[in-house]
Amino acid sequence: MPELPEVETTRRGIEPHLRGHRVTAVHVYDRRLRWPVTAGLDASLRGQRVRAVERRAKYLLLRLEHGTLILHLGMSGNLRVLPRSTPRLKHDHLDLELDSGQVLRLNDPRRFGSCLYTTDDPARHPLLRDLAPEPLEPGFDGAYLHRISRRRRVAIKLLLLNGRLVTGVGNIYASEALFRARIRPRRAARSLDAADCARLAAAIRRVLGAAIRVGGTTLRDYVGADGEAGYFRQKLYVYERAGLPCRRCRTPIRRITQGQRSTYYCPQCQR
Repeated sequence: MPELPEVETTRRGIEPHLRGHRVTAVHVYDRRLRWPVTAGLDASLRGQRVRAVERRAKYLLLRLEHGTLILHLGMSGNLRVLPRSTPRLKHDHLDLELDSGQVLRLNDPRRFGSCLYTTDDPARHPLLRDLAPEPLEPGFDGAYLHRISRRRRVAIKLLLLNGRLVTGVGNIYASEALFRARIRPRRAARSLDAADCARLAAAIRRVLGAAIRVGGTTLRDYVGADGEAGYFRQKLYVYERAGLPCRRCRTPIRRITQGQRSTYYCPQCQR
């Protein structure tokens, strides 16, 4: 699933091609995404200029003159800017035609993505209004992690995946950050002291920043707006490396299941 670095990489890739351009037409080839694509999208967007392309957690926000298009890539989606004449592929569900002669095309094989339009403040939209602080914002630090973890017995890995407490870390990067902070993923969140939380917050920011710089992580489906795979997979310390030697101590990496998701860690380096 595309996580925060992949979505931010996509935002940076499409933004120069969209900002300042007008939407000349919208073609919806299949409305059956996670939620049906907003009806009448062509009439709503046609003629509007794109003012900005922003991101909130894993959602992309296309700020238009009279509203906002909220996009989510789901489990396998991608957005690409292409010449208008580019032939459609099987799972291309939506095109935004631009006055530049290009299109913003949404491809989503599993149809778990979304494309919703609102004329209200998007921060109040049901998908966005309850999202917690995210690691790349100024308010996310060790003190914040320490505060939200005090009375929680849940494992720290699961706390990082709780979107009402921390937004946008995602499964891959939670495992990687915990390794870098030398914290075992099954540790009770409330057992972390202030120093642990400061180290973990810094590790999360470093991991996400590093992933963004190399275009995110491609495990199976994800490609960026330029069609290129993300290269952070080559820099993973633990994720999907079960049985392989730890890059620090050579102890075999272990895999466990937490919250129906795979977690990877080093039993020697992480305590």
